[in-house]
Amino acid sequence: MKLYFAQMGQYLPVIFNGISVTLKFTLFSTLAGFLWGTVLALIKVSRVKPLEWFARIYTSIFRGTPLLVQLFLVYFATPQLTGYSITSLQASILTFGLNSAAYISEALRGGIVSVDRGQYEAAMALGVPYRQMMFDIIFPQALKHVLPALVNESIALLKESSLVAMIGVTDILRGAQMIQNITYRAFEPLIIAAAIYYVLVMILTMLANRLERWVRRSD
Repeated sequence: MKLYFAQMGQYLPVIFNGISVTLKFTLFSTLAGFLWGTVLALIKVSRVKPLEWFARIYTSIFRGTPLLVQLFLVYFATPQLTGYSITSLQASILTFGLNSAAYISEALRGGIVSVDRGQYEAAMALGVPYRQMMFDIIFPQALKHVLPALVNESIALLKESSLVAMIGVTDILRGAQMIQNITYRAFEPLIIAAAIYYVLVMILTMLANRLERWVRRSD
């Protein structure tokens, strides 16, 4: 077995250029998932039955079908159905955001339900409107309860971002595949890509741990 890591040096910029794409994708997907997931969570705890059914069916569909199939549907079927040619990065952010929202909405719903019932009763006794009560009293407490779950979802998005290479997004994995096609060597570029993913996940985990400690101290 012969390994030629030294020969990979001239091709490393191809992988490194993919880091910014991966981070951009993770950031926008996380934001989209959190915002839409928050809306879905609030719908689920509302008393509007048609909207509640919609949110639950939405969650069931996106949690019950493979993410890669969803990605292919958005990227390849969107031009067919709408006539609009969506870019591979746009399709990736949209798909992962919609998928992540399903999981985030369930986490947030659990956090909202876990807030002590006395908080609701006290707010209602003081005449606080429902919308203000949710956004100023209940939701901030729920967010603290589910922070670890939200962090885990962000980490999962970062790792699952490697799937976007399947539709041509030049992320870290796609860069490694390009090097493989040029050098006809698979182990070296792929293990370098794996190491980069690992470092990024460790950095994100470290930042998340600091955020959790800060939140606990602020209680």
